[in-house]
Amino acid sequence: MSPSDRRVVAVIPARGGSKGVPAKNLAAVGGVPLVARAVRECLASRRVTDVVVSTDDPGIAAVARGAGAEVVQRPPAIAGDTATSEAAVLHALDAYEATHGITAEVVLLVQCTSPFIAREDVDGVAGAVLDDGADTALTVAPFHGFVWRDAEVGMDEGTADVADTAGATGEAAGGGYGVNHDKSYRPRRQDRPQDLLETGAAYAMRVDGFRAERHRFFGRTALIRTDAARVLEIDDPHDLARARALAPLLDAPRPGALPTRDDIDAVVLDFDGTQTDDRVLIDSEGRELVAVHRGDGLGIAALRRAELALLILSTEQNPVVAARARKLRVPVLHGIDRKDLALKQWCEEQGIAPERVLYVGNDVNDLPCFGLVGWPVAVAGAHDVVRGAARAVTSTPGGDGAIREIASWILGKELS
Repeated sequence: MSPSDRRVVAVIPARGGSKGVPAKNLAAVGGVPLVARAVRECLASRRVTDVVVSTDDPGIAAVARGAGAEVVQRPPAIAGDTATSEAAVLHALDAYEATHGITAEVVLLVQCTSPFIAREDVDGVAGAVLDDGADTALTVAPFHGFVWRDAEVGMDEGTADVADTAGATGEAAGGGYGVNHDKSYRPRRQDRPQDLLETGAAYAMRVDGFRAERHRFFGRTALIRTDAARVLEIDDPHDLARARALAPLLDAPRPGALPTRDDIDAVVLDFDGTQTDDRVLIDSEGRELVAVHRGDGLGIAALRRAELALLILSTEQNPVVAARARKLRVPVLHGIDRKDLALKQWCEEQGIAPERVLYVGNDVNDLPCFGLVGWPVAVAGAHDVVRGAARAVTSTPGGDGAIREIASWILGKELS
């Protein structure tokens, strides 16, 4: 857990009663009870300082303590079917602060019924509030489906207006209508706005605002993208069966597990969007300028001291790339059309096995290199396809210290 003095309390609500799946929060996925899986990822987070399980069930309490969490006994008044998660989080937070004499800055709601939540998701929502000025944050995943609603079932005034509008545009009254699309027009996926699905896994709230508003989405809400393949909420036995079937794929080895110095011999870095924020400033004479992060230079220097081979690999033939490489004292190959072929040749020349290489990228032209190396890593904000193909994803965007974050993973310590 983070040694920071800024207290981030993760609360995991896990009541004993469950009608859809009896004793759901103790159900094992990948051989680990759901509540213990959530505790494990919160404890592994770099940003969380305290992990609390709120429960009314002695069995859940015992498993939670065994996994390393503290337990707050939830009173019956907020343990029934109609009790809100917000009520449980507020109660647990108040009780925990009073017991330990602390004041939390950020509180997280982490749902153990999302079995494949990753520590990077937890870091992402916490970091959005701690560092990026958000009041609240939640995990979301790319969603490309067409959503429909039956106009004759559960219609309220708002949906009736939509149905009336559909009828006014020539569609028959009643029946189904498109919620996020016009059913008379079927655009290609790439031509539609990107919809994002709330995953239900992790939420973060600034404590003072949460206490004042008593709900999880006040103020400015940050959307933290996660891997759509990991999105699953267990509400019924079929969901649990799917989670157990997926666990061998998602748990061993766990996508998102972080590399250490023992895992790699080399770090290869893309430039644009990875060491920069992917923006280019052009002056009146056509010269290009980019912004880099001093913390990345610190991280690269630490990796050099650890005697890792380093390379910058870029498709851009740009003096700024070469200038940055000289500043960092890192070899550079730029103006490369086939980055994967260049990377393969470099590995052969250096005598480095590709499976011992960590490659950092952000866009689709990095995917061939991802397929070549043992540790493909995407920066936060990378293209959705790239994030999905990565073995690990940073919580920090490119150009904002992502390379420093990766260096801290590899070296097993915060860099200062």
